[in-house]
Amino acid sequence: MTLGRRQFLGAMAASATTMLFPRSAANAIAPQNPAASGLALPPTAPWGLAAPGAVPSVQTIPDAPALLPQALAALQMHHARIAERDVVGVVDFSQPSREPRFHLVDIAGGRVLSTHLVSHGKGSDPGNSGWVQRLSNRLGSEASCSGAFVTGPTYVGKHGRSRRLFGLDPENDQADVRGIVIHAASYVDNDMAASQGRIGRSQGCFAVSQREIGHVLEALGPGRLLFAAR
Repeated sequence: MTLGRRQFLGAMAASATTMLFPRSAANAIAPQNPAASGLALPPTAPWGLAAPGAVPSVQTIPDAPALLPQALAALQMHHARIAERDVVGVVDFSQPSREPRFHLVDIAGGRVLSTHLVSHGKGSDPGNSGWVQRLSNRLGSEASCSGAFVTGPTYVGKHGRSRRLFGLDPENDQADVRGIVIHAASYVDNDMAASQGRIGRSQGCFAVSQREIGHVLEALGPGRLLFAAR
């Protein structure tokens, strides 16, 4: 069969390349698929996984919170918006406010850093029972909202040093407009939790104790995931 001019030139070019660059040299300079070649994948995420959207196993994290698999799924879903993936915050609103239900999890180190009391909104618990009855994203609801948040910068406001939050899901995309943040409050207190069976309520913010706010803000720095659900 007679080759067309373009096919003939292409064949000649390929032959010349093979002669100038033996297969071993060509492989050395060409991009490779590490998985296909058997090479170890270089880490591109703080926990050492190959892909920024990959989800690490929670099997090796002692005392991992029950919501951690959901939080890690959210981390995968929103990985393009979450720059820092070493530490995540997990808030379990299915637990009463008297229980430490705000978990800081060191994904990179495979451990739970700490757990904390955290408030829920007045609109989520109208009867002040200490249990979340409902969640809302509505402006003026004074309720807590669920979903994935990315942490923003700190600022100093009426509650002292606080951290901004930006909702990433339809159920919390009004968080910034509503002023939902992480801040300290005197009504979040271990003695109150023990004596009254609950702590105080916020206007939808994630309020922690004044004694622990510094640690929470530093551990859950900007560009990290906070995940809340019930």
